[in-house]
Amino acid sequence: MKTATRSIIILVLMAFMVGCRSHPPIATVPSVDLERFMGDWYVVASIPTSFEKDAYNALENYRLEADGTVATTFTYNKGAFDGPLKTYTSRAYIRDDSGNAHWGMQFIWPFKAEYRIIFLNQDYTQTVIGRSKRDYVWVMARTPTIPEADFARILDLLTTVGYDTARLQNVPQQPLDQR
Repeated sequence: MKTATRSIIILVLMAFMVGCRSHPPIATVPSVDLERFMGDWYVVASIPTSFEKDAYNALENYRLEADGTVATTFTYNKGAFDGPLKTYTSRAYIRDDSGNAHWGMQFIWPFKAEYRIIFLNQDYTQTVIGRSKRDYVWVMARTPTIPEADFARILDLLTTVGYDTARLQNVPQQPLDQR
């Protein structure tokens, strides 16, 4: 791994870890069917980490491994739809007694960033991933966009749980077959 990339990842991880305990935990959904949750999720909007800024076509992919962990691949184009492709991998460890809704996301051993599934619709087509610190959030869907009314409800949820939605940024998306 290039030194600059490693440094960026370490800085992001430190930002994830600092101060998490100073905020009350953010509630998760009661339970997640991991098999249904796996696959591709378009990042429709986010309060991005530093390495996600100026992301286009952001896509998160989850794959359940035999050991119960989740292999995660995050890809996006930097700066434009045809910008350089960036890829980051991590591993998620599901917290016991969380209904599969609270994960520790590990980019570099031994650090795990908090990852909470705070919204998931019944048909597993829209989700929101948050953190107790309310510093980062990801609104994701199985399609590149979500209906305006659904997005408005998600904004209401984020406000209710303590996020500053003015910091939320839309992520430009193209369908996979147009990339």
